[in-house]
Order: sequence, then structure tokens, then C-alpha cells
Amino acid sequence: MGLSASDSMAHGRPESIWTRTFMLLCAVQFFGYGQHFVLQPTFPVYITHLGGSPVIVGLVIASFGVASVLSRPIIGYWADRWSETGVLILGLLGQAASISLCFIPSAGVTMFANGLRGIGWSGMTTGGYTLLATSAPAARRGEASGYYGAVQSCATILFPAIALWIIDAPSGGFYAAFVLAMSLALAGALTGAALSRQVARAPRRRQTEQSESWWRDIVSVFDRDILLAATLLFTSHLSLPCLTSFAVLYARELGIGHFGWFFVVTGVTSVLARPLLGRISDRIGCGRSLIAAFTLESTALVILSYSTSLFGMMFSGALYFMGSAIGGTRILALAMENAPVERRGRSMASFSVAFPLSNGLGALLNGLAVDLAGYSWMFIIAAAICACGLALTAKNWSLLK
Repeated sequence: MGLSASDSMAHGRPESIWTRTFMLLCAVQFFGYGQHFVLQPTFPVYITHLGGSPVIVGLVIASFGVASVLSRPIIGYWADRWSETGVLILGLLGQAASISLCFIPSAGVTMFANGLRGIGWSGMTTGGYTLLATSAPAARRGEASGYYGAVQSCATILFPAIALWIIDAPSGGFYAAFVLAMSLALAGALTGAALSRQVARAPRRRQTEQSESWWRDIVSVFDRDILLAATLLFTSHLSLPCLTSFAVLYARELGIGHFGWFFVVTGVTSVLARPLLGRISDRIGCGRSLIAAFTLESTALVILSYSTSLFGMMFSGALYFMGSAIGGTRILALAMENAPVERRGRSMASFSVAFPLSNGLGALLNGLAVDLAGYSWMFIIAAAICACGLALTAKNWSLLK
């Protein structure tokens, strides 16, 4: 028989990260992020195929972020009061249903569908982060965050490239890409059902306690305990749509072929970097990790603005995702450390607002920048915004050592 967690600690062994619960949770995230990264390069090409401009592309992507942010309070409330796995499963089912609307060839309908998908994304990420905070060993949160993020990043290795190959294939097209995305979301929901049988049901508040403060829990969008981590994640990810959505349009403008390999290289970099850099971030501390992250991301975006070849774009993309790897794992660990146990669902919901909010606002700003100044200036502006993270880190240095 194997040692229990307490026995392991008593014998000087660290608690294991790779429990059955953690592995199933990672599998759910792989499928959920898989459908997301099928759609990230698909939507820009699809909208321009329908005659939309880069601004319209930005609005379609922004609808995802807006809906996701607005739905977080109620999602976080139900994660605490009902079930973390429940909101996770419903979120994946909701995403699968929303993608079906994309079969209607209309930019407006696609915007509405992506907004609905944002609500489902709220459930998936809130439930996932809450379960991660519960299951990760306290002394190895950075490492656990690194593995968790690496599994999510595994989706970026193949799925964006597969989506582009499917779209360009004679027997494929946009609808085939949408079918793939729906299938991945449904696979995630089925895996979530298996996960629900592994998770012990946490004690919930009594109904009398709920009646006194339920409305406060719902209207409180941001938990103060998690605000710094959420702000850092927002700043770090504000430039991400440059690489996940607009880079494919930039490559097509330059006439660069076989661009699917860009996503393969950046995905492999992210997967390999997250566990290693997550472990390093536990050792060097949060502040130094964030300095490295924002410096790498800003530098990569500047290089990308001058890149005119597939190799140059792959190099700068790999550099960017190295920064994202060390920053993302350390920020997630910071969020787990600061989330109060009694309202972990709401806290992690507040934290996870940062991703769709930065994705939506970043996409909208990028689209405007392209329309006004072109793709090169879009990357320069994104680099300047990303560099603001260095000032934010310096200002809060005493809290990030």
C-alpha cells in the first residue's frame, strides 16, 4: 500500500501532485482549452471570410470576454454554494451548445455565440481553478500551477494548427472546425462527470447563513484578497490576442504559408516551459518571476513587429510564451495562496475574470490598432502595455517577495 499524504510528510516526502483528481482535472482542462484554441485562429479567418474588418474581429472576440466577466459573480456564488464540478460540467456543455450557432454564416450571430461561450468558459475556469486550489499541495503550488498550465498549453500545440489545416483542406472548411470544437467541449464534460465522482463534497453554509449575505456574494465581482493576482494576470495577458488571433491575419498579409507550425512551436515551448519554470518560480519568488515574465513578453512583441518570415515569428512567439509560462504559473500560485478557504469559489472566480477580460479588451484594442496603424504598430503598442507590468510589480514588491 502507498503512503498517505500525511505519512509522506512524516517520512520527509513531499505531497504528491499527481493524484487521480488532479489528473482528471487536467484532462478536463485539456479538452476545454482544446476547443478554445480551435476557435482562436478560426474566428478571425471566418469573420474576414464573411467580409468583416479587424475591428469586427475584435468585437467578436471581445463579446466572449464581456459575457464571461458579467457572469462571474453568479458562477462563483454557485461554485461555493452548490458544486465546483457542477459549474465546470455545465460550463463545458454550454460552450458546446453555443458553438452550434456558428453554423449560421453571420458575424452578428457569431458574436452572440461567442458571448454565450464566454458564460460557459466562466463555469469551466472557475470550477477548475477552485478544484486546483483545493487539491494542490501548499508547498508545491507553483509546480502544480506549472503542470496545470502546461496541460492547458498542450492544446496550443496541435489544435490551432489543426484548425487552420481543416479550414484550408478541400474536404474541410469552417464548419468542420466548429464540429471539432464542439466534440472537444463534450469530451471535457464527460471527463468532468468522472471527476465529480472523485471529489469529496465540501461542506456548504446553512440556508440561514446564505439568506443573510447571498446577494452580497453575487454583487461582489472582485474579491479584494485576489485583486493583485488578477491585475497582474490581466496585464500579462492583455497582449495575448496578438499571438493567438491576429498573428494569423498578419501572416496572411505577409504571404507566409504553413503558419500552423507557428502554433506548434509556441505550444511546445509553453508546455515544456511551464513545469520547469513553475518549479523555478517557487525558488526565486514571485517578484523576480514577474520581472522575467514581463521582460520576455515585451521583448518578444518588439521582435515580432519586425518579423517578416515564419522563422522570425516562431522565434518571437516562443520567447513570448516562455515569459507567459513563468508569469502565469507564479501568478496562479499567488492567487491560490491569497484565496480564503471559506469563499474560494468566489475568489477564484474573481481571479479568472482576468483572462477573458484581457482577451476581450486586448482583442478590441488590437483590432483598432491594426485599422489605424497596421500590424507592426499593434505589436509595438502591445509591448508598451505589457511593459507596464514591470511598474506594477515594482509598486507591489513588498507583497511579491
